[in-house]
Formats: sequence, C-alpha cells, structure tokens
Amino acid sequence: MTAVTFTFDIGKEGLRKVLRDYEEEALRHIWGLEGGGTRSREVWEHVNWALKGRTISRASIISFLNEMTQLGVLRYEEVTGKEGRRRIYTANLDEGGFRKAIVRTIMDSLLRDFPRETMETILETWARERSGASHRA
Repeated sequence: MTAVTFTFDIGKEGLRKVLRDYEEEALRHIWGLEGGGTRSREVWEHVNWALKGRTISRASIISFLNEMTQLGVLRYEEVTGKEGRRRIYTANLDEGGFRKAIVRTIMDSLLRDFPRETMETILETWARERSGASHRA
C-alpha cells in the first residue's frame, strides 16, 4: 500500500482531522456496504443527499475515490454493461485499518524527522498511561 498522504488538522475531531466532510461521508458510505461494491454515481448521490443542500461535483467524488484507490484504501473492479465501462468501488481497508494507516504515516514522518523526541514522547506517554491505569484499577 502506498503511504497515505494528507494534511493533519489538530483542531478537528476524528477523521475530519485528515478528510473533508464529503470525503468522510463517501468512505463511510462504502464501509457501510460491508464488502459490497458501489459505483461513483451512487457515492455521489449519497454524499449530496447527506450534505443536505450543499452540492459536491461528481468529478470531486471520482477524484477522491481514485485517490483512495491509489493509496490502497479502496479498490475497484471494472465492469462492462449496457451503460459502458464503469468502476465498482469496494473497501480495501475498513475504518480501523484506515485509522491505523493514518497513525502509521504520522509516526513514520515523526520518526524520520524527530527520532529521539518521538521515541521519548512515546515512552513518556506509555508510562503515564500505565501509571494512570494502575491508579484507576
């Protein structure tokens, strides 16, 4: 899998730290299919319904789905039908796998640029968490 690249916004919550609202909605729609596939048109229709009045272009949805495919988050199968060739997108990573890929990307970047400080902080945080857990028990 290609390293996941993104902008990390510490002021946001959950997946919004790395995804726009419509991107998160698109992924949640695909994850909700539990292994089933969907066309970009169906994702686009769902996202625009979920945004309640705000409209996202189909090109933006297709671009995002293709980016997630290149990163290994999604995969697609090309099928041919009476409507011509189209892609059926399915999840390659579930939400937990995607979250782990985000954390791995951040950790790899920090370890590359700030190796000592990153390891010290990890160890300090781990010790603090263990200490707090033993006091709660």
